Amino acid sequence: MFSDKSVATEVANPKDWSPTSWKDFPIKQLPPYPDEEELQKAYEELRKNPPLITSWEVEALKNKLANVAAGRSFLLQGGDCAESFAGCKSPKIVNLLKVLLQMSFILIHEMETPIVRIGRIAGQYAKPRSNDFEIVDGEKIHNYRGDLINSINPTREDRMPDPQRLLKGYEKAALTLNFLRGLADEGFADLHHPEYWELDFMRENKYYKEYEEMVNSIQKAVSFMETITPNQFNTVQKVNLYTSHEALNLHYDSAQTRQVPRREGWYNLSAHMVWLGNRTRNIDEAHVEYLRGIRNPIGIKIGPNYDIDETLNLINKLNPVHEQGKIVLITRFGKDEVEKGLPDLIQRIKHEGMPVVWSCDPMHGNTFATDDDIKTRNFDDILSEMRKTFAIHRDQGSYLGGVHLELTGDNVTECVGGAKGLHEGELHHNYETYCDPRLNYEQSLEMAFLVAKEWKKSYS
Repeated sequence: MFSDKSVATEVANPKDWSPTSWKDFPIKQLPPYPDEEELQKAYEELRKNPPLITSWEVEALKNKLANVAAGRSFLLQGGDCAESFAGCKSPKIVNLLKVLLQMSFILIHEMETPIVRIGRIAGQYAKPRSNDFEIVDGEKIHNYRGDLINSINPTREDRMPDPQRLLKGYEKAALTLNFLRGLADEGFADLHHPEYWELDFMRENKYYKEYEEMVNSIQKAVSFMETITPNQFNTVQKVNLYTSHEALNLHYDSAQTRQVPRREGWYNLSAHMVWLGNRTRNIDEAHVEYLRGIRNPIGIKIGPNYDIDETLNLINKLNPVHEQGKIVLITRFGKDEVEKGLPDLIQRIKHEGMPVVWSCDPMHGNTFATDDDIKTRNFDDILSEMRKTFAIHRDQGSYLGGVHLELTGDNVTECVGGAKGLHEGELHHNYETYCDPRLNYEQSLEMAFLVAKEWKKSYS
C-alpha cells in the first residue's frame, strides 16, 4: 500500500505510543472505576483472550473503504444505538443481519455499485452521555453508560462502573460474532426466500410501485442466473459483514490491541472499524491518543460547532501519511445545521487532498422529545438531512460514499413517520431502546430505497 517502506513503518509504529499510553492523558466519557486492583485483573484476563477478528480482515476492509473514497463503492453502516447484554439472542441477531442484508440488496440493485456492510454490532456496548449523574428517588447516581460500563438498573450499586463487565462484553461480542459468521457464510443471505421481501408496509408510499418492481427484478435476476449457471449460484448466499463500535471504553479496546506476526503495527482486534465520538475528539485527550496508534479504519463523528482547523489537525494526527481507506468522516449536523456546517468542511478537505470516506449520520442531529418526554426522531427529518447532504456534496463536486444509521430489524416504535405514518401516540407500543431511538425494520428498508434514489440523482 505504501511506496516507501520507511513511511509505512512510521505509520505502523508511531513514536511514544503504546496500547496504554492513553492513560497519561485526560479522558472524558469514561468514569473512574472504584476498585483499581479489580480493574487491572479484568484487564489482564481480557488481554490474554483470543482476538475476535483478524488483521487481514481489517486490511481487507481498508481496501474496500479506499474504493468507497474513490467513488467505486458505497458504505452502509448500521445497527443498535447501544447493544445490551440481554439482547445477545438469536432472534435479535438474525433480525439485524436480515435488515442490513436486505437494505444492501436494495442499494446494490438501485445503484448498481458494490456495497460495504459494517454493523454497529458485537461490541457497541458503551455510550457517551451528556451528564455524568442523574437523580433517582432523591439520590444522585451515575448515569447509565452502556452495559460495558454499568447497569441500566437505577440503583447506586448497579450504576457503579464494574470491571467484570469488560469480560462479559467480550463474551457477548464473541457469541454474537460467531453466530453472525455462521449466518453470513451459508444460506442466510439467500434471496430466494419470499418472506424476506415484505411489501405491505410500503403501500402508502408514493414509490410503492417502484419498490415492488425492484423486488420482482431481484428475484427474476436470481432465477435467470441459476438457469444459465451449471453450479449453485453461491454469490447470493454468502456475504461479508464487518463489525464496528465506538472506541469509548479504552480499557476494553486497549486490552484487545496487539501486534500480529508478519505485519507492522498494532491492531484493535475487537472490531474491524472503530469510531471517535463527537464528545471525545479533543486532540490532546485520551481517545485520540489511543486511536492514533492502531491500524484499523477510524470513523470520526463531526457535528455542529466544530472547528475546521482542529478537525484537519485531528485527521492528520490519526492519518499522517494520508493512507487510503483509513478515515471515515461521519457528519451529523442535523437538518437545520447541515447547510451551514458542511460546505466549508468539504472545501478544506478537498484543498488539503485528504483521502477520506464521506458518510452521513442523519440520526443524531435530529433527536427531540415529545410532550410526554419520550425521546424520538422523525423519519422526514432524517431523510431531509440525508437529501441536503447529498445535494451539498453534489454541489461541491464531492462523493458522499456512505450512510450511518441507528436501526434494528425488530418492529419497534421509536421513530415517528415513515410509510406507515407512525405517530407520537404509538411510541409506547414497543419502545425498547436504552438510549437513542432507532429506525425499525420497515423504516430501515424504506430509508435504503430513498437513499438509493438520492445517490442516483447525484452520481448515476
